Order: sequence, then structure tokens, then C-alpha cells
Amino acid sequence: MIRSLSRLAGLATAALMLTVAPLPAAAQEHGAPAAGAAEHGAPAAGPVDIITPHITDGHHLELPYWQAPFYKEIELPHWEPVHIGGIALDLSPTKHVVFMIAAALLVAIVLITAAVKSKAQHANGGRSKGFVGGIEALALYLRNEVVLPNVGHHGEAFVPFALTLFFFILTCNLFGMIPYGSTATGNISVTATLAIITAIVVELAGIRANGVGYLSTIFYWNKDLPLVMRVVMFFVMSPVEMVGKISKPFALTIRLFANMTAGHIVLLALIGLIFAFQSWALAGVPVLMAVAISMLELFVSFLQAFIFTLLACVFIGQIREAHH
Repeated sequence: MIRSLSRLAGLATAALMLTVAPLPAAAQEHGAPAAGAAEHGAPAAGPVDIITPHITDGHHLELPYWQAPFYKEIELPHWEPVHIGGIALDLSPTKHVVFMIAAALLVAIVLITAAVKSKAQHANGGRSKGFVGGIEALALYLRNEVVLPNVGHHGEAFVPFALTLFFFILTCNLFGMIPYGSTATGNISVTATLAIITAIVVELAGIRANGVGYLSTIFYWNKDLPLVMRVVMFFVMSPVEMVGKISKPFALTIRLFANMTAGHIVLLALIGLIFAFQSWALAGVPVLMAVAISMLELFVSFLQAFIFTLLACVFIGQIREAHH
């Protein structure tokens, strides 16, 4: 158990090296007043978009500030693009990259510390207590109830990977719930990369478990059918098998991205009703609804991390048992 916690903490940092740069989005502009308003010597007054800047990526961070509007933008460094053939790759850090690095570091620090303290507590003849006990209980639950039953026999090797997925995604989700934070899993580039990494692990698990029999997960060849029907079904079902392989990472990508983005849009839209009504008397209703949505978002953050991990384990188990 302790060894698994230490290994998954290392995998959390390694996973970042495989994460592609998120889709860049223009940072919120805070420029000069509109031309028409400037001519009359008064700033322009109009609706302010508070939703798009929060759910999109950008090349700046928002930090707390004591003066209105109570935040300050810090520009992130911009690097020269890396040219590979005719393709230019912009590897400059963005807001979501910063929060992913922070999530990986936090997961590594928390889990390594929990593993060390858990080992010390067990060595003294006791059991894990407090926060360390909570982390160990959560990891054991995922191992015994999610990973091993779904991955199948000899599934211990996949425990660190599954736990890494869960804790990394959960931390990224929760970062979007704190003030001045950002949800990296609300970026489809991030969720797509996590899904692609999972798909690679799934296929490698299938190759390792089935050997040459792995081809049966791509090309449909039912030996129980007559030869003529076998050939016909080969051409009919093989494309279906291939589509199934593509649809699995696609489903993982869209499910996590859509759920993490939708909650923030609803929350910010409710807060925006306060400014739309322009009445303190009606402000209480949107605030209460926003608090309720925030509680739901907290639950969804755990739920989506759990579902992503569960589905990854189910896909691994399915392909490992394909030869049966």
C-alpha cells in the first residue's frame, strides 16, 4: 500500500511531461475606454463578460489584490515557438499549465508525506490516523473496490496508474473551486491528453495480456461461424471494433471536459444575474442558488475523477480478458 502511494506520486509528476500544451485563448482585455465614450470624456459602460475569461486558458494569472477589482493580472513568460518541420509549437506556459504543475506537485507532496507517516505509524504497532488515515482509506477503497475487481487477475501493476489518475484529476478539479483558481480539466486539450494516455495504457495492457490474440480486438474473426459467414462478419464487424477503440478515449475526453465546464458556466451565470437585475433586494436568490451549485460542483469534482478512473480500469479489464 505504502509502495503504491509512493509510486503514484511519482507518476503524477511524470504524467505532466506527456501533457500537451492546452489550447491558447486570448486573455481578458482591460484596455482603454471605447472611442465614442472617450470623445465625451466618460468611460464606456456596458456588459462585462465574466464567464469566458474564467473557463478559457490564457497567458496570465490572476492574483489577489487589495484594491478594486481585487485581483491583479501577472503575465506569464512567452517563449519563441519551436519549429519542427513546417509546424510551429508554442510551448509557452499558460494558466492551465501552471495549475497542472501545481496539482502534480501538491499530489506528490501530499501522497509521499502520507506514505512516510503511514509507514511510521504502522511500524510503531498502530494504525494510520487523521489525514494520513483518510488518504490511506481512500487509496485502499480505490484499490480494492475499483481497480482490482475491474482490471482482473494480477492487476496490482495498474494500481499506481489508476490512483495517479484519480488524485491528479481530483486536484485539478478542486483548483477551479478556489478563488483565483482555474480548472485545467475544463480544457479539452488536457482531458484529451489524459484520455490518450489512458488509451495507450489500455492497448499496451491488451498486447501484454493477449500477445498475438490482441489482433482479435481489432479484426473480428469468430471461429465458431462457418467460413463464409466468418468472412462476411469480418468485413462488417471489424470497422465496428475500430470505431469502438476510438470512441472510448473520445468519451473520456468529452465527459470530463463537459462536466467541469458546464458547472462553472452555470455558477457564473447565476452570479451574473445580480448585475443583470441591478437590485440588492433580488441578490439573495442568485447567491443562494450559486451556493447550492457550488456544493454540487464539489461533489461533481470527486465524481468525475472517480468515473474517469473507473472507466479506465473497466477498459483495461475488458481488453485483458478479450481472449476469453
